[in-house]
Amino acid sequence: MQLSRKKTMASFHTFLVLIFLLSMSKSHGVVEDNNNNNNNNKVKVSLYYESLCPYCANFIVNQLGKALYQWNLISIVDLKMVPWGNTQLAPNNAWICQHGPDECMMDIVQACAIDLLSQPGLRFKLIECIENLNLQGRHSEWKSCTNSLKINPKPIMDCYQTRRGFDLELRFADETNRLNPPHRFVPWVLVNSYPLQEDYQNFVAYVCKAYKGGNKIQVCEQYLVDTNSIKDANFSGVCFRGDNEHAMRFNYNF
Repeated sequence: MQLSRKKTMASFHTFLVLIFLLSMSKSHGVVEDNNNNNNNNKVKVSLYYESLCPYCANFIVNQLGKALYQWNLISIVDLKMVPWGNTQLAPNNAWICQHGPDECMMDIVQACAIDLLSQPGLRFKLIECIENLNLQGRHSEWKSCTNSLKINPKPIMDCYQTRRGFDLELRFADETNRLNPPHRFVPWVLVNSYPLQEDYQNFVAYVCKAYKGGNKIQVCEQYLVDTNSIKDANFSGVCFRGDNEHAMRFNYNF
């Protein structure tokens, strides 16, 4: 009788453990589902730019970075950065960059960083640092950004000095040239494939309007901007395509 009671208690204990493990498994599944839903609901923001355009630099440093990392917009955004901009392909492996050969070189550096740095936050911080130097007229000191962020510069330099960097930029060139409608200037911002055009500085409002997930972002509750407001025809906060006053050929030979 006593042995039978012990077996019954043991069976009951086992039953309770199984119930507990099952509930934990379901709970964990809900968390994973929520995380997957949040990732699936992220708003895709694409920035087409060139490294030495002052308006691109100002947007990256003073608007995009602030919104993403100070206002936590990064939690609902999937960011893509494409450094090619208004660069033109010329015969004999030559490129014509709007702001001269330095811009071609810095575009390649940033393309290599985008390809090599797996952490999106670190990748953006490096580009933001370089663009901040650009605003100060010090873009040639870009390696100081790798030092301050504790990034090994060698893989980026190896990429830049070989065919790999060249090929990465050609991919960005192809992607930029396939934009529909074609970009007319940079920075050229898309939110879920919708081009903001002259209204790019209102990108936060477009992101908040496009987001359908459950992750509540305080800035989206406070940031009320008319997403239909289009700047007038004299809008000049961009580097226009075809404006090649400072352009020079850049030859990349292997």
